[in-house]
Amino acid sequence: MAGLAVGALIALAVGAWWWQKPSPSAPAAPKATGPAAVGGGAAAPATGGPGAAAAGRGGPPAVEVARVQIAPIVEEAQAVGTLMARQRVAVRPEVAGRVVALGFTDGAAVRKGQLLVQLDDTLQRAELAQAQAQLAVQQANLRRNEELVAQGFVAQRVLDESRAAVQVAQAQVDLAQARLARMRIVAPFDAVAGIRTVHVGEYVKDGAEIVHLEDVAQLVVDFRLPERLQPRVRVGQPLRLQVDARPGQTVPARIVAIDPALDADGRALVVRAALDAGRHGLQPGMFVRVALELGRDEAALLVPEEAIVPQGQQWFVWRLRPAAGDAPPEVERVAVRLGLRRDGRVQVREGLQPGDSVVVAGQQRLQRDGTPVRVIDPNRPAAAPSAGPGQPAGGPGAPPAARPPQGAASGSAGSGAGAPEGAGPARSGS
Repeated sequence: MAGLAVGALIALAVGAWWWQKPSPSAPAAPKATGPAAVGGGAAAPATGGPGAAAAGRGGPPAVEVARVQIAPIVEEAQAVGTLMARQRVAVRPEVAGRVVALGFTDGAAVRKGQLLVQLDDTLQRAELAQAQAQLAVQQANLRRNEELVAQGFVAQRVLDESRAAVQVAQAQVDLAQARLARMRIVAPFDAVAGIRTVHVGEYVKDGAEIVHLEDVAQLVVDFRLPERLQPRVRVGQPLRLQVDARPGQTVPARIVAIDPALDADGRALVVRAALDAGRHGLQPGMFVRVALELGRDEAALLVPEEAIVPQGQQWFVWRLRPAAGDAPPEVERVAVRLGLRRDGRVQVREGLQPGDSVVVAGQQRLQRDGTPVRVIDPNRPAAAPSAGPGQPAGGPGAPPAARPPQGAASGSAGSGAGAPEGAGPARSGS
């Protein structure tokens, strides 16, 4: 039994070896190492020759370029602010009292001198009547003493005391009138009333806010600018306002005042601008963005931001040299001085000329001046990939074509074996 088991194991091992043994095939054709042509075709390039070196480097580095553009550019200072009325006041009583009348309607326009709030003034009127009566008595005494002095019955001193008493009585009348006037609150200027916070019959304390008035005939905005712009800001300079509450609307304005002292906290210049005629449907308290024009260049040289290569404290671009004949174009590194940045473009003040082309992609492949490059267009659609040596012409999904006999392969290579790598089918068949 042991012998039979050993024999069975040997038979299984031999069968497994026979099953996994590769099928015999025709011997592979030896690789050409010399200048002899394959199947009588063109000679294959020798290993280590110029063609192999070019294929190893991949040719000149591919880059994308853009032409220097000439366009107007505006230098602006940006800031933010809040719209305010030209005049604004919170109406507050100077003395405490009970409200007996209101002379305005919420949100309505009021005129200068119009009654807004009337407080109870009964006590003040009584004080005024008392002071006026005292004044009348002192004036009568003065007239009597003047007659007596003229007749010589009284001394001049008595007349002087009567005149002083009249002045004191007049001062008491003026004081009573002032106290009476404080019970009556009037509008200090033409404005629009806000929403009142008190009602008739309510007792208010001195200093309590009753209503606020807004002079909306003209709106102003205060904003701050860096102190370095102080020499370039002046009264009367125009600017533009953009209101977040009204997208797309631009409101013209003009500087009307500049604070003579800088803000010590942020070293900022405080500027006030007034909107041009008309309210433009705006209200006090709106948030606005300020754009102050400082200068304009009608023929600025602009390049994409991608073309700028920073190095230390300097800026460079790779400029494209025009190609000479069939030779590929070359690039050179140029130092530039930059200006303003707008919408992904940068102003170049020095270093470039109109009509120059600069590299915007592929700078990392450039090492020195005079490097030949291959300019590509990213917007051009890529060419269809050519069929590889082991891939059918119809693509990966196409059915495999009938493979010619081994001996016929070298004979048919005369039309395509000598073509460079990557050549398309149309070029090979031509």
